[in-house]
Amino acid sequence: MNLILKMNALRPRLRVKSPATPADILSYAITDCDLGKVLVARSAKGVCAILLGDDAEELAADLAARFPKSTLVLGEEAVKGDVAEILRYMAKPCGGLHLTLDMRGTPFQRRVWEKLLTIPAGQTVSYRDLARWISPLASPRAVGNACAANPLALAIPCHRVLRGTGELAGYRWGIERKRTLIEKEASA
Repeated sequence: MNLILKMNALRPRLRVKSPATPADILSYAITDCDLGKVLVARSAKGVCAILLGDDAEELAADLAARFPKSTLVLGEEAVKGDVAEILRYMAKPCGGLHLTLDMRGTPFQRRVWEKLLTIPAGQTVSYRDLARWISPLASPRAVGNACAANPLALAIPCHRVLRGTGELAGYRWGIERKRTLIEKEASA
């Protein structure tokens, strides 16, 4: 019988746990606006969603579908300043929209959205031109899909993108809202 024990055998093994992933908590509020209803959601990094619609429950369901791994908290106080800024912008778009954004999307979507941020209020571009600005290989259809995936209506101005003919094309929040936004920006 061998009674020699190794010193390490008597020491308890330390288990190193991986650092816990911080919870992604989004505070949001829904309010009436000139375009129907607007939902504004904020993470710790910034505004991550501005959704437009006609029904508060549908907007909340859209938010939950877009951020399935996040904890959603109806907290009007947390987004009060952001909501006020968005409502001010809707009334007078010439002043610009000044928010800290938390843009979440694929690398291509973020490239499209960042390019959209450079289009001044009152101006529009075609999907084809926007695609060319992004990359010689980008297709107008891919740009349109990135615009449709945009969770930050108004802040990322996908409403400023038109067909090559100058006609209004699809808008995630509805063609009439797109028309209204373009007209407001053009008259400002």
